[in-house]
Amino acid sequence: MMQLTGGIIVIIAFAAIIRKYETRTVLLVAGALMCFIGGVMGQFMDSFVKTMIHGSLVPTICTVMGFAFVMKHTECDQHLVHALSGLISKSHAIIIPLAMLVTWWLNIAVTSAAGAAAAIGSILIPALIAAGVHPAMAGAAILAGTWGSAISPGNTHVAFISKMANVDVMFVVLETALPAIIASLVVAVSLTLVAAFRKEGPSKARQEALAEQGTASIVSKFKVNGLKAMAPIVPLVILVVTNLNIAALKDMGIAKVSVPAAMIIGCVVALIIAHDALEEVTKDFFKGMGDAYGSIIGLIIAAAVFTKGMQAMGLTDALLTYMKDSQSIAKIAGSFGPFIIAILSGSGDAAALAFNGAITPHAASFGMNMVDLGSLAQISGAIGRSTSPVAGAAIICASLANVGPMELAKRNIVPMLVGVITFLILF
Repeated sequence: MMQLTGGIIVIIAFAAIIRKYETRTVLLVAGALMCFIGGVMGQFMDSFVKTMIHGSLVPTICTVMGFAFVMKHTECDQHLVHALSGLISKSHAIIIPLAMLVTWWLNIAVTSAAGAAAAIGSILIPALIAAGVHPAMAGAAILAGTWGSAISPGNTHVAFISKMANVDVMFVVLETALPAIIASLVVAVSLTLVAAFRKEGPSKARQEALAEQGTASIVSKFKVNGLKAMAPIVPLVILVVTNLNIAALKDMGIAKVSVPAAMIIGCVVALIIAHDALEEVTKDFFKGMGDAYGSIIGLIIAAAVFTKGMQAMGLTDALLTYMKDSQSIAKIAGSFGPFIIAILSGSGDAAALAFNGAITPHAASFGMNMVDLGSLAQISGAIGRSTSPVAGAAIICASLANVGPMELAKRNIVPMLVGVITFLILF
């Protein structure tokens, strides 16, 4: 009876999230209710406080968001995007997959999907349309690339998985990078095939029609500063290089650099390059940290309470017992569960965090490790979000392309489904 009641509460909670109720509120209320019914109300606050002051999650996620705010303030992110836009606009034959892959890689540095859609889409979508790509396909290409942050050291879920598995953040990134990169290439090829099938690739006829209507998009002339364009990738380079165990660096006494340290170094580099006011950059850095705590850490706190509620109702043990009978069930649940919920809700966070909090710690019970199962859930959720018509990134891309979000979803559903299947097979 307890498990049945808990299952009903979980279903209602995810239904509420899909209907766009505030995710943190839903998870907190559902978690608190399950803790109360399960007779462990005291554990509600224990989970809340423990997650709230976590020693590695909080500094990692907050400094990443602080860095993102500094990049926006100094306009370094715009210089990076503009530096690549010229290359894309000149590559008509492969313009769609190239735009998708450039967005994917830039999203590693600009970790917010909606932020990447706004910063990158505002430049690349007009460039694609001006090259004769159908507006809906132009928006779909950028949206399809907004899951690159799944392998970013600053990704919320990467930090969550590293904490849970008791490994370094970069270990999780390097473990999942190759399968994710291969999946991104599969998505790019699949999207290109969809564009060819729908006859929505670069077209001289569309270019001429736009010119006649006087609505051809013109990408504004932007003088790119090469140093500013390099600033957003400084922390990524530092993290990757210092985590490759290069003998020469060890001989020089250069140790592994933590994510918070790399982000702060990146901010200092941007400050020097941009010649900006130290006071303003500092304000933006801490503003970003505060925003991260209120939104991202708040979501992780709510998910921890929700997970504790599931345990109190016996749901976690029931799911584990079911999954132990078949390793394939765990893999399928970890991939298609977050994928489907992300499409319906516009966010892969709630489903991935709930799954990773409740099931992933027991990955060894069904022949897997926590890094693989946790990454499978979070990346599948991110891929699903990139085909959701209600995701913030989709709405932004659709607005920039002047089409409805559902038009983007219709074009992305097959490529993203192929992408999540590819990632599942590789893992």
